[in-house]
Amino acid sequence: MNVAMKDDVLAEFEPHRRELCAYAYRMLGSSFEAEDAVQEAFTRAWKSHDSFEGRSSLRSWLYKITTNVCLDMLKGPQRRARPMDLAPASDAGSPLPAPEPDYMWVEPIPDSMAFGADPAAAAEAKDTLRLAFVAAVQHLPAKQRAVMLMREVLRFSAAETAEALQLSPASVNSALQRAKATMEQVHAKPDESYEIDDAELRKLVDGYVSAFEAYDMNALTALCTQDVALSMPPIPLWVQGHASVVEFMLTAGKGCEGSKLVPVSANGLPAFGHYKPSGTPGLWEPWSITVLELEGGKISGLNYFLDTPKLFPLFGLPPEYRE
Repeated sequence: MNVAMKDDVLAEFEPHRRELCAYAYRMLGSSFEAEDAVQEAFTRAWKSHDSFEGRSSLRSWLYKITTNVCLDMLKGPQRRARPMDLAPASDAGSPLPAPEPDYMWVEPIPDSMAFGADPAAAAEAKDTLRLAFVAAVQHLPAKQRAVMLMREVLRFSAAETAEALQLSPASVNSALQRAKATMEQVHAKPDESYEIDDAELRKLVDGYVSAFEAYDMNALTALCTQDVALSMPPIPLWVQGHASVVEFMLTAGKGCEGSKLVPVSANGLPAFGHYKPSGTPGLWEPWSITVLELEGGKISGLNYFLDTPKLFPLFGLPPEYRE
């Protein structure tokens, strides 16, 4: 294959990159691994393009290859999770435990990696990119995970899914039923109360920024559900409820007073690059990618992802904030 033909083939693949990345992210729970998976899938597809006979669409063929890449990557025993999947809520006054390795945690994904230009498709995909949904999917064995996502999220037929996974349609249907039963057990059904109109969302986001930058705990908790959960991967501790969140913010989290928040977007949800005071006047340093989860028009989850050396470049954020 000459260079021009190689470029033409890769150009054919490129319009599918974001949806494949979103699919790989749901499979793997990591934006970095998803990016690697899609790149590997494109490499495999490019190498075998001459054998693509057009019996299925290019999109279906790329999904088949991406699925196989993800299944190869999922052969280890470790599944990614969230702190609340691993242990009960901690006492807010507990000493902070040591961070756990990054491969343990479901990570956020920038909207720019997961959503294309079609607003209708983005709106439909949002619910299945929620952190809670992605974490729930990680409870499924690898092939059940692929079946669940291909049938329920991507709306592939049983025949298309069977062809991609080299299973019979009956095996696909059986795997889907088992996957649905597991998802029911971990309470991962789509939640209509997640929906919020743009004006309400803007008000909620602006309120969060004002409350946090002022470090006004009354204003902050007024925006939250009663059972709001606060987590900080890779630290395994999490706390729940207004009183615990306030206690945590005023003790272990006290160093965040005076922070600056820069809006980004992740998992189809409001998110921020969070910079905390550095100790040098006029200079703030990275502290977290913060992702807000929503329920019934309020904040139900405060997720602070602390691996800033990896995450800030992924979200296009500078390594410091100056006024």
